[in-house]
Amino acid sequence: MAQAGHGSRRACEQIIREGRVTVNGQRAQLGLRADPVSDVILVDGNRLNPVQPLTYILLHKPAGVLSSARSQGGWPTVTELVESPVRLYPVGRLDLESEGLVLLTNDGELANRLTHPSWGHEKEYRVLIDQVPSEDQLRLWREGVTLTDSRHTGPAQAWLEQNLGNEPWLRIVLTQGMKRQIRETAATLGLKVKRLIRIRMGELNLGDLDPGSWRVLTDREMILLRSAKET
Repeated sequence: MAQAGHGSRRACEQIIREGRVTVNGQRAQLGLRADPVSDVILVDGNRLNPVQPLTYILLHKPAGVLSSARSQGGWPTVTELVESPVRLYPVGRLDLESEGLVLLTNDGELANRLTHPSWGHEKEYRVLIDQVPSEDQLRLWREGVTLTDSRHTGPAQAWLEQNLGNEPWLRIVLTQGMKRQIRETAATLGLKVKRLIRIRMGELNLGDLDPGSWRVLTDREMILLRSAKET
């Protein structure tokens, strides 16, 4: 179902739980195996679309664009920036005001692997803050803090970039995926995020891709992704 364009693996599992899928006239259950060629598979009463070719696109999301396949509040979405004959979904999320690397794909299994906390894939960010942090602030960021809503952040890598000029940029590497984690960690430590750019996700790098631009993954990146998928 995920490869046929019905959402991520988790979304497809939820559709099955809701009883919206039948196989040869019988309500489908999680774990049931079916062949879209020889079996009659219906989703909400409609025949399952033919399996679409797996597509992987790396996008530089600009600020003011939603990391979603559906618009909310009139904001543009990442999928609107990409020309693709198949329906794509973003892997992971970036806040509306954040920028940087977003992977778009119709590979639901891979999306699940890259976003599930148990896999611990690294995500690296450049973070512009309002002041140079102290060593104590950096130490606490690395060790983890308790946020205002009582969530606890795990260990992270955090260091100050060299050649700062007048702008204190941090590098932050996370394996956690809490909502607004970097912004709220900074606020807990008395810092304010002025700009946030994701530059790496696992082995994928943003490189010099301009905001709003996108490209299909290279053969080497595909090999790395398949390795992550098979780990």
